[in-house]
Amino acid sequence: MHNAEFTIYDLIARNAARYDRREAVTSGDDTMSFGEFHRRGDAFAAGLLGEGLAAGERIALLAGNGPDFLPLCAAAARIGAIVVPVNWRLGPEEIAYILADTTPRFLFCDRGFRDLAGRSAAGASSLEKRFVLADDGEETTAPALETGRDDFLPWPPGGRAAEGFAAPNGSLPPPSGRGVDPLLIIHTAAVGGRPRGCILSQDNLMATAAQLAHLLRLDDRDAHVGLLPLFHIGGLAMTLTTMLVGGRNILVPKFDPPAVLRVLAGNDSAFFGTFPPMLGALLDAEEKGEGAMAGLRLVCGVDAPATIERFLRRHPQAEFFSLYGQTEVMPVSGGSYRDCPGGIGRPSLLTRVVLRDDRDEEAPPGTTGEICVRSPAVFQGYWRLPEETAAAARNGWHHTGDLGRLDEDGFLWHMGRKPEKELIKTGGENVYPGEVEKAILAHGAIVEACVFGVPDPEWGEAVQAVCVIAAGARVSAEELRDFVATRIARYKLPKQVIFVTALPKTPAGSIDREAVKAAWGRKG
Repeated sequence: MHNAEFTIYDLIARNAARYDRREAVTSGDDTMSFGEFHRRGDAFAAGLLGEGLAAGERIALLAGNGPDFLPLCAAAARIGAIVVPVNWRLGPEEIAYILADTTPRFLFCDRGFRDLAGRSAAGASSLEKRFVLADDGEETTAPALETGRDDFLPWPPGGRAAEGFAAPNGSLPPPSGRGVDPLLIIHTAAVGGRPRGCILSQDNLMATAAQLAHLLRLDDRDAHVGLLPLFHIGGLAMTLTTMLVGGRNILVPKFDPPAVLRVLAGNDSAFFGTFPPMLGALLDAEEKGEGAMAGLRLVCGVDAPATIERFLRRHPQAEFFSLYGQTEVMPVSGGSYRDCPGGIGRPSLLTRVVLRDDRDEEAPPGTTGEICVRSPAVFQGYWRLPEETAAAARNGWHHTGDLGRLDEDGFLWHMGRKPEKELIKTGGENVYPGEVEKAILAHGAIVEACVFGVPDPEWGEAVQAVCVIAAGARVSAEELRDFVATRIARYKLPKQVIFVTALPKTPAGSIDREAVKAAWGRKG
């Protein structure tokens, strides 16, 4: 059969041939040209093959926006392996679940996450080896772990300068990855207390990059300042899109507004993706005289209209592109904020959107319905969850769980979530109420809990909990928050805890969530 696929690895090899010495990726003091990026990815592929990793097997990656994250992904693309990027904001129990779910053979982590990796992986029976990534040209060393096995190996051996690998039998085999092969498993927020791993193929990611490049009008003059974490689909997608057009990726290991402003000052035609409160913090720092964003061409993502309008007033030379998508499909829609303030743009280049009602039939024009999508960017399914995969893909459409409305000009407007898929968006992270409620109810003093999102000027939304304490028990809001913090990530913690004597119920006896929101949603 004739094979004319264009994979992620083809993109990397094409860029090396086309742009060889041009800067491709910078992270801290480490800068790689496109040629060097290609060679580092091949060296890492040789290392993985030398360790016995085969196509379809998984590696877990608990790392920040450092210089080895992307070459490891490139290596996996070459040999057909699958990368599981792990959210380093999660707690050890949450990470342990992801490792148990995906059964990776190897775990890679930054030095700074070494103890977290050790605690999270202590019971992961699938792990054969754990590696700590070099962050300089010397062999990796690190303090002893607080807990867990102390058996981390340096990657690459001898430090990054030497790469330290030879391919088995002296040469790398031909690339084995195909466009339909899975490359990433990214876990979404927990629905019903259980995170779901979204399987993204190389074809999915190439379709994502092509649509974002078209939507944002990118070319090889653009420089992407990578503020969003690479474990997030937004961060990875922006980075890959920039590679597709031959632009520069400047990865920011830690969000520090003055440092980001210094990066922006040295780069014309720069852009970045954002979630609250990043853009507001950058504007605050700029107004304090800590730097300027004069060379900025565009910002893309989501933010409060007041913050966007403040940005556009201060930077008339720039644009803000509102983007809508999810881990399962990115992007769904987008467009310049000036064209449709408050909307989420028109459907993307290779994307068809329809709105469907509760009977899963197409909603009448001008009405609200569930946003359903067809696109080559739609994911392959949820890892080892066939029933949930089938439910999301019923009748040939990906069902997002989001409600929307299409206006007469074809712009899409986000109208909230379906009740059974209620979601809190705080600082760009997804939090499902059920996950937080489960953690709260594990405390013996709490007998009922209802969690929901409330507007927050800094983070977009904040988590709020209304709880009923058991008869004779005592617990403070701070004690409850400290307990919950041992079970889930800190960004999921309730910012406000309200104690009540009883929660309103539906006729069926379940908690009436809408009544709870109406009664306590604006309190505090």
